[in-house]
Amino acid sequence: MKKCTAARFLLTVVFAFALLAPLGAVELPGLFADRMVLQSGVEAPVWGKARAGDEITVTFAEQTKRVKAGADGRWIARLDPLEPSAQPRELVVTGPDGEARFTDVLVGEVWLCSGQSNMEKPIGERRRQKPVFNAEEEIRAADFPQIRLFRVKKTRADEPRDDVELAAPWTVCSPDTIDAIKFSAAGYFFGRKLHTELNVPVGLVEASWGGTRIEPWTAPEGFDAVPELSVFAVAARQPGAKVENTQPSSLYNAMIHPLAPYAIRGVIWYQGESNLTSGDGANYAQKMVALVQGWRAAWKSEMPFYYVQIAPFLYHVARNTQVASPEAAPILQEAQTRAMQLLPRTGMVVTTDLVDDLFDIHPRNKRDVGERLARWALAHDYARSDVVFSGPVFQSMEVKGQLAYLTFDHVHGGLVTNDGKPPRWFVIAGDDGVFYPAKAVIEGGRVILSNPKVPAPKTVRFAWDEAAQPNLFNKAGLPAVPFRMDAGK
Repeated sequence: MKKCTAARFLLTVVFAFALLAPLGAVELPGLFADRMVLQSGVEAPVWGKARAGDEITVTFAEQTKRVKAGADGRWIARLDPLEPSAQPRELVVTGPDGEARFTDVLVGEVWLCSGQSNMEKPIGERRRQKPVFNAEEEIRAADFPQIRLFRVKKTRADEPRDDVELAAPWTVCSPDTIDAIKFSAAGYFFGRKLHTELNVPVGLVEASWGGTRIEPWTAPEGFDAVPELSVFAVAARQPGAKVENTQPSSLYNAMIHPLAPYAIRGVIWYQGESNLTSGDGANYAQKMVALVQGWRAAWKSEMPFYYVQIAPFLYHVARNTQVASPEAAPILQEAQTRAMQLLPRTGMVVTTDLVDDLFDIHPRNKRDVGERLARWALAHDYARSDVVFSGPVFQSMEVKGQLAYLTFDHVHGGLVTNDGKPPRWFVIAGDDGVFYPAKAVIEGGRVILSNPKVPAPKTVRFAWDEAAQPNLFNKAGLPAVPFRMDAGK
């Protein structure tokens, strides 16, 4: 917690002897600091601890809010909705025995960036990871004083904490800082796109941890919302308890719960590889529902949640003791796609075209990942009707003799291939359920499939393999979403 200058020594003594209540100084969570960004357009909560009954005054941007600390010393004030502003201002919090004064505070768009190693991956080199493409150039160009970066330290907790541990406090984005604090490349490129398109300050809060499953990131209340996950809900409330060799809610307790209710616009998420290698692909959609519902409950907001579909990788070759089939990855990808249907205000980025090495689980093209996430936000949260946010999505099939005619949503000017060759990675089957590679031809807004061994097509799969890197796109340059018509059969 950040402390006022007054009574600092006294507070140190209090903490040292583990007394039950602070003796007068105002404390605020680590999110409140110099160089922070406050979310525009909504109430902005400011909260902390003081002595029970103390009056606390919060002043910012010609607003003054007064509240009293409750019996437990907790207090919360809510600033009225703020207009975006790049003008550096002070946020001042005053109590009976001192004040906390935060400088260079901007108002703009704040997003939480979370997940496992593909979200954690920085622009430059990382142990056992290659840098992103054009890393040196991207770092040199990262001079954006209105983009502010905040990193949460990796830690776990058995119960919800009041404050996060800091890996990096609010930091002005510059060539030196972006590399020094190893901020998320996907998060940075997302925020940069928003900043340059909207011309407002952007605050990015990163809470990520490589190799982690989705369950530790999920709130107990999220598990409660999905009856099929009741075993996780029970374990989440039992300190140290594990299910499927993971501790539910342990990362949420330490790295996410303390961030709420800091006002944010929404969340971007890149995770799933660890659940695939645990053989959990088919259940991932329900676990996404639990994750999103739990976080929304913590913020008391139906905030948008945009995420990245796992990329092509030779799982069953590189990790053959964990993944037995090349269909395991598409099963999890399918669950990620299904999560969009189960959850309002969500969107998914497809990455089948962004992999240069099928033996590298950390694809180097994070710029397109971040910018595709930003497309979802620009189109849905910032009223940019000119922004295309999705690649082609399968809609229906019509069969005429030996030919299967597929139609798609989100064609945006028509279907194309990114290499000028016929579409790849389509297979078709008849009543016998045996799939054969399909000859594919684009005709207007449709794809026509055929194979002489399938005289009467019944079902189709597209990109149904862990290594699939198909070439079907819309004219906006976004790839088609993998699918199968025979799901659940």
